[in-house]
Parts: sequence; structure tokens; C-alpha cells
Amino acid sequence: MDNFTPWSALAGGALLGASAVILLLFAGKIAGISGIFSGLLRPRKKDFLWRLLFIGGMVLSFFIFSPNASSTLTSPSIALYIIAGLLVGIGTRLGNGCTSGHGIIGIARLSRRSVLATCIFVSSAIVVVLFR
Repeated sequence: MDNFTPWSALAGGALLGASAVILLLFAGKIAGISGIFSGLLRPRKKDFLWRLLFIGGMVLSFFIFSPNASSTLTSPSIALYIIAGLLVGIGTRLGNGCTSGHGIIGIARLSRRSVLATCIFVSSAIVVVLFR
């Protein structure tokens, strides 16, 4: 909690919510990041461009809004980030979606499965933080 910045967290949440609403209104697509990314791995012509732009915008926002982006990418722990990302990917497949799909979109649609999945995500995060 040394570097807790409520304003950047609020801005990030607002950007996630806005992107989810814009994607749903203009493309009729649900903004579940794991689903969008997995669609890039098995590309179809009509879906590829919007998926690439959405993920590209997320990556670009990291460089725009993170003051330490370059030091993060050159740190020795980059391999650890890659391993963690792969493990998260496996978890999203097991959970049929990620926190953005279940927590933002699924709960807004009043999906029982999404509410349960989000409760499990949050509970797991609380337990993991206790062992930090």
C-alpha cells in the first residue's frame, strides 16, 4: 500500500468501464479480455482487426499511464511476469472468463455464474495477499 494512488485506480476503472460500454454499443461485443486475446490466437478475418486494436490500446495505455513503464520492461523480473501471465491465462480458461468479463460485464448483466466467479476471484486474491 506504499504506492496506493486512488486517482489512477479510479481513472483505470473508468477507462475499463468506458471501453466495455463503447465496445458493446458500437460493435455488439463483450469486453472480456481473455476472450478478445484468445480470438487473436485463432484469427478470423472479420474479428481480427477490432481485437488487435483493443489489445493494442490496452498495451499502449500501459506506456501512457505508467510512469515506470520502461523500467518494468527491463527489470530482471520480466520472466516472472511472463510466467504469471501464462498462469493467469490458464486460470481464465478454467474459469470460463477473466475478471473483466465476469466482474465488469457479467455482473452488469446479472449473471449468477459471473457473480460466483467474481467472488472466487476476490476471495483468492485476499488469501494470496495474506501470504505476500
